[in-house]
Amino acid sequence: MDAARAKKWMQLFNEKIQDQKDYLSDLDTPIGDGDHGANMARGMAAAVENLAAKDFASAAEVFQAVSMQLISKVGGASGPLYGSAFMGMAKAEKDGKDLPEVIQAGLDMIQKRGKAVPGEKTMVDVWSGVVMALQKGELTKETIHTLVEATKDMKATKGRASYVGERSIGHIDPGSYSSGLLFEALLEVEEKA
Repeated sequence: MDAARAKKWMQLFNEKIQDQKDYLSDLDTPIGDGDHGANMARGMAAAVENLAAKDFASAAEVFQAVSMQLISKVGGASGPLYGSAFMGMAKAEKDGKDLPEVIQAGLDMIQKRGKAVPGEKTMVDVWSGVVMALQKGELTKETIHTLVEATKDMKATKGRASYVGERSIGHIDPGSYSSGLLFEALLEVEEKA
C-alpha cells in the first residue's frame, strides 16, 4: 500500500468514527465504560490532524504516526490495542508484506497485548475473520457486518465486558464495531484504487 492510500484509509476511518461516535459509546455503556466512541473520536481526530500536517514516504510511516497518536491520546483499552495494531502493521509494511499479512501483523499485536483469542467477544473476532477473508480475496462489507454482528450472541470472557458476564450477551462488542468501521474504510479505499 502506498502512503497516499494509507492516509486516505485513515481519513475515511476517522470520518466513520466521528459519524458513529455516539453509537459506539451507546454500545459500550451496558458492557464497558461508555467512552469507546469519545475515546476513538478523540484519538482518530488527533491522528488525522497529525497526518495532514506532514508528508509521509510510506504506508509504514502513516501507520506508525497513527499508532503514536492513539497510544498517547486514547484512554481505556482501545488506545493501546489499536496503537499496538498499527505498530504491527507499520512493521509488516516496512518488511514489504502484502495486505493480509499486514492485517495479520496488526492482529498479532492486539493478541500479544490483550491476550484474547477468537470467541471471547473482542475486536480479535473481527480482525481474525477479516484476515481469513483477505487471504481468500473475499472481504466484503457483508462479511465485515456478519463478523461484527456475531459478537452480539457471544459471552464476553476477556476485557472490560467480561465483568458483566452473562449480561454481555445480546450486545455488540464496541471494539468489534469500531474494527468493522476500520475495515469498511479499507474496502472503500481499495475499491477506488
